[in-house]
Amino acid sequence: MKLGIAEIRNNLADALNRVIYAGERITLERRGKPAAAIVSLEDLALLEAIEDGEDVKGAKRAIAEMKRKGEKPIPWEQVKEELEL
Repeated sequence: MKLGIAEIRNNLADALNRVIYAGERITLERRGKPAAAIVSLEDLALLEAIEDGEDVKGAKRAIAEMKRKGEKPIPWEQVKEELEL
């Protein structure tokens, strides 16, 4: 379902019910172009799990590359000190 930003103001309760109870995904448009989306918490959790998985893959690739180059990781305490955290 697509709704304009102005439309959502008048139909927010209905839109939320459609997302929560019917599992719909609602795209909000501004000037006819997609601007944002309203999704269920289940969809959000799935998106976050996918992002987390990609982060883990990226970290593993970075560690493998460091090992391949013979580099050593920078200790967290040193990073905090350099960033003044």
